Amino acid sequence: MSSCSDEAIPGQPIVLGCGQLCLDYLVTVPSFPIPDQKIRSTSFKVQGGGNTGNSLTCVARLGLPSRILAKVADDSHGRFMVEELESSGVDTSFCMNAKDGASHFNYAIVDNQTNTRTCIFTPGYPPLLPDDLTESLLLDVLDGVRVLYVNGRSREAELLLAQKAHSKNISILINAEKKRAGLDELLDLADYAICSTNFPQVWTESPSSPSALLSMLIRLPKLKFVIMTLGEHGCVMLERCSSEVSGSEEETDIDELHESLKQSTDFTSVLPVCNSSGMLQGDWL
Repeated sequence: MSSCSDEAIPGQPIVLGCGQLCLDYLVTVPSFPIPDQKIRSTSFKVQGGGNTGNSLTCVARLGLPSRILAKVADDSHGRFMVEELESSGVDTSFCMNAKDGASHFNYAIVDNQTNTRTCIFTPGYPPLLPDDLTESLLLDVLDGVRVLYVNGRSREAELLLAQKAHSKNISILINAEKKRAGLDELLDLADYAICSTNFPQVWTESPSSPSALLSMLIRLPKLKFVIMTLGEHGCVMLERCSSEVSGSEEETDIDELHESLKQSTDFTSVLPVCNSSGMLQGDWL
């Protein structure tokens, strides 16, 4: 998370994120080293990271008001990350200061040959807990919020916040990276899900990624759409129809449809490409 943001327009709905802040040590290498090898980096950078901080920075850059609820260690890393978020336009007034804490940090090795990154994470302390969230704080932090972002890392506190948001008809977006204890309860409350490449199949135990996305929509009736990220190949989204599909629509096999979309997508384009199937009737629905 870095760089400046477009100024948010006053009165716009707020995006609230709840989670952890993490300091990233980013090193770029020509190719990933083999064991016991010494290589040179091509670039090195230290900046704030973590899914919550990165997501809210993106929101702020798009010109939308963003707010973070987190517990941040009172060390040099914690102060640096808060200042960086503030410079990007993120409201950090609900960040709780942990005087005896230690910040999370992460080593990220970016491989230029394979366009992949390998992360080595060291957790900090203390975590955000439900006892930190008083009724008055919940009301204040959710004031004016349209969307709540959670990822399950501070699961008990996030669940309490999500339940309060749900009672106030605030949309909930979950970033599901991997199976975690308590994540199912958050998924049940979610309106939107953004998943890592492997999560849908692991969570649903489906035979393929497309069928896993469909299974998620079936098992989570509140979900409006589910997105699965695909690294350098972008992402794929399955959206629930907001209206009835006409009886004349033929049933469509989800795996065949996905393969057809892949075949008709120009992956060589340097510009963003969106390839849509339109509204169809799934063979499992």
